[in-house]
Amino acid sequence: MAVFHNKDISGFNFLVTGGAGFIGSHIVEYLLNNGAGKVRVLDNLSTGSQANVDLFSGNARYEFILGDIRDCGACEKACAGIDYVTHQAALGSVPRSVKDPVTSNDVNVSGFVNMITAAKDAGVKTFVYASSSSVYGDEPNLPKKEERTGNLLSPYAVTKMTNELYASVFHALYGLHVVGLRYFNVFGPRQDPNGPYAAVIPLFVSGILGNTPVYINGDGAQTRDFTFVENAVQANIRGMMAENEEAFGKAYNVAVGANFSVNFLYNAIREMLALPHEPVYREPRAGDIHDSLANIGRAQELLGYQPTAQFLDGLKITVDYFKEQNNK
Repeated sequence: MAVFHNKDISGFNFLVTGGAGFIGSHIVEYLLNNGAGKVRVLDNLSTGSQANVDLFSGNARYEFILGDIRDCGACEKACAGIDYVTHQAALGSVPRSVKDPVTSNDVNVSGFVNMITAAKDAGVKTFVYASSSSVYGDEPNLPKKEERTGNLLSPYAVTKMTNELYASVFHALYGLHVVGLRYFNVFGPRQDPNGPYAAVIPLFVSGILGNTPVYINGDGAQTRDFTFVENAVQANIRGMMAENEEAFGKAYNVAVGANFSVNFLYNAIREMLALPHEPVYREPRAGDIHDSLANIGRAQELLGYQPTAQFLDGLKITVDYFKEQNNK
């Protein structure tokens, strides 16, 4: 992976909430590989993986706290002595939030407020947090620009927009350096292929490999700005290391700036696996937007973000990873 910071980070301590999760574990890996002083993870392992935690257990600079962001005490303990926080802990999935809005709110809103308050009280330098492209709702224009959002379409989207509002207030009121990252369909190795809320790419790969039904919601013509996880890691590192005061108090699109249909995605995976598996089409999913494409100009200008991994390159790495996991 490329290097996304330009100063020595050996004297700094980092907290990655949700560090046992998909994106979080890649951020932890980057920080440890690049000599961070200490990398602490706070995770309750409800959706994160013990296997991801075990990847780093032999590293003396790594520390794991089993705890829940809904617990103020756990958040305060996790922030003690920390310079930079990247807050990835959340309950993802639009369908999950539609089915159970209360728990999504508890984790994503109350947990967020606990975490950002603990970070403020601990005097951290910068608080980066995961938002989502779902905050654009029904805003019809493409590409998506940060200042234009529409009516929200799911409880999950409401939680992420609420995070952005809280972050903006904490920046204005307390002077906390905050950076929000609106992820666009992040994918890559370690994304969970199991469970009712698994993401589309690991679901497609595992279904094709296992010769089990692979479902496409709607006609498959819907498009997404699929973003390889390396780009999400870059945005987090650049957000934490930002020194330009103008960069703080804002949310940024984290994407590539190119979109592909779900049908294109499916066929690309099928070709990479060289398996002629046919998908099963079904009804569109409630709360989903039809098309997604990001304008990444703000992140390029204020964070120095520049995607290093394009869609098909990242997809090949991801497909090879899941193929290898399947063979174990």
